[in-house]
Amino acid sequence: MMNELALFNNVLNSILDDETVSDCTCSTPDVDVRETTDGYTLEMDLPGYTEKDVAVELDHNTLTISSIEKEKNGEENRSTEAHDEQNGKWLIRERNAGGFSRSFTLPDDVNSEQIAASFKDGVLAVTLPRSEAVRPKRIAIEAAA
Repeated sequence: MMNELALFNNVLNSILDDETVSDCTCSTPDVDVRETTDGYTLEMDLPGYTEKDVAVELDHNTLTISSIEKEKNGEENRSTEAHDEQNGKWLIRERNAGGFSRSFTLPDDVNSEQIAASFKDGVLAVTLPRSEAVRPKRIAIEAAA
């Protein structure tokens, strides 16, 4: 059996330049991963987002969940200079729903054709079923004659 940490490893967090890092508190969404006999479930907390703000993509064996940076009013983030001229300068800004990108290497037993995602109450749930061929199978034992 694979090491559980190897099943879902965080390959890529947000890529930020120095200016962005100095202007905001950067974080990535919290993720829980659960393994069952049928597969895996990944749940990611995304308060302030909707299903339209989030992209879930599979490239080979890498699952990437990402979003573009949004202002709290739902508009795409414009340049800081334009925002300052029109609405003033931010002194404290902790409620920014910044963009993010998280990538996970999937185990070989995931059936990539059956991956499904749903979004409810600020939580993204991605279901990653196992392929039929690799699911545990019970073998019946017959009494010898």
